[in-house]
Amino acid sequence: MHPSGTPHPRARLWLAYAGCCVLAWCLFVLAGSEFDRGLDPFWLAVYQATTMLWAPMLLGVAVWPVARRLHGSDAGPAATAMAHGLAAVAFAALWQAGEFGVNAALFGAGHAGAVLVAGLLWRSVWGLVVYAAIATAFTAVLQARAARAAAVAAAQAESALARAELSAISGKLNPHFLFNTLNSLIALTRKDPAGAEAALLKFASMLRYVLDTKRGGPPRPAAAAAADRVLLSDEVDFLRDYLALEALRLGPRLRVDWDLEERVLADELPPLTLQPLVENAILHAVAPRKGGGRVSISARRNALNHGLDLAVADDGPGCEPEALEPRPGQRRGVGLAALRKRFALDYDGQARLRIHTAPGAGFRVDLFIPQA
Repeated sequence: MHPSGTPHPRARLWLAYAGCCVLAWCLFVLAGSEFDRGLDPFWLAVYQATTMLWAPMLLGVAVWPVARRLHGSDAGPAATAMAHGLAAVAFAALWQAGEFGVNAALFGAGHAGAVLVAGLLWRSVWGLVVYAAIATAFTAVLQARAARAAAVAAAQAESALARAELSAISGKLNPHFLFNTLNSLIALTRKDPAGAEAALLKFASMLRYVLDTKRGGPPRPAAAAAADRVLLSDEVDFLRDYLALEALRLGPRLRVDWDLEERVLADELPPLTLQPLVENAILHAVAPRKGGGRVSISARRNALNHGLDLAVADDGPGCEPEALEPRPGQRRGVGLAALRKRFALDYDGQARLRIHTAPGAGFRVDLFIPQA
């Protein structure tokens, strides 16, 4: 038995073979029975079915290793067909030899010889036909197993490729975040050294978070045990540090609205999911404007499927949706493209990222992240 409670594949094979043998025996009995003439014809049919079929049923077990050996060999079609032909002749000969032995033991050698001669031709033909049927069935089983193994291997290879690509995408986000944050720190040291010192402490905390997510992080509860997931509460703490750093640089020009449901703070999501979206909002909607701007961050439980709904929005100038597609020669941002690709790989198409924007209507990104 497998750990799942299902029978082993080999046990399933021989259970199916035994079932086919019983079915063939029952059909043979029904074909030879004449119930309107009483029980005597029925018992005669039982006797004939048993004496006729015991030999091919037992010999059929020996066909399995022959079929498996020929299926796994490198022989060509002609050599395989010839080998099966020789095995079929041997099968028919052994069938008749088995019947001859039983008849000789029960009725004497003379009767056994007469039965052998009388049925030599049709038993030989039936031996070839029965061997072909059993060998074909066993070969089909072997081919199905090979196809299933190839599908599993292909799925494993695809999964490994997806994990490698996912790791590469996540690797893009981290240096991108670090590069932009260091640029902010450099700009801050020039005009506010004391603020830069406070910002460095925040940055150290943020860097610790990034490094923890890269190596799996400290031990967590079972609900957040996956190495590629973090709690939303941890992501929010990280984001607060990031916004505090940006507030040192932008001052009152940066206004942040939080709308977080308490019950979703224990939900899981990939690390560095929100930060690139907030960074884009600050870069395009707050920093370029003299009066600054507002960034709104919300997290709620999805009422339909109980997943996690996240949203990052700003009140900036917005843009035409077509402007989100990079033009030839234009530098492409990492955040949105990497997040979209990461969700596609990480959640098998179940996670969603949607953008809502128009000129003068701000910019909003809605995320849906399924929860186990």
